[in-house]
Amino acid sequence: MTQFNAVVYTDGSCHTQLRTGAWVAILLIGTEKIILSETVTDTTHNRMELTAVIAAIQHVLLHYPHVTQVQVFSDSQYVINLPDREAQLMTRHFITKKGNELQNSALVKTFLQLLTRISVELVKIKAHQKKSEAVNYNIEADMLSRKLVREKTNGI
Repeated sequence: MTQFNAVVYTDGSCHTQLRTGAWVAILLIGTEKIILSETVTDTTHNRMELTAVIAAIQHVLLHYPHVTQVQVFSDSQYVINLPDREAQLMTRHFITKKGNELQNSALVKTFLQLLTRISVELVKIKAHQKKSEAVNYNIEADMLSRKLVREKTNGI
């Protein structure tokens, strides 16, 4: 059984009409709990989901050089499936079948490159889970990202 040095829960949220979003990453490293977050304008839900994972991995690489394995929990099918699409994306040079540049291509490239620098296991979890007795960091990440969007958009 693999022992992970860092466990990460991520989520992103976006007000689609206003294109204002937020992402949250909750990192559990040893006894530390680190919460990273940011609000962003002119964005999409997928960008926020992907940015959360990128920020978490970059934070681990920068501040925790002893960490060699990261387990990332995300409710984003988009993020979780990107590594499975890497060969196809590389072959097509991040160009869609219609001849357009892949949406979020710079972030996708950054994400895939980070996966070569540290061992990362991506785990898909169910979105919007109900509260239970057990600590659920996915719920916390979801609530924080939504709260940040509400605050940034003044509840519009």
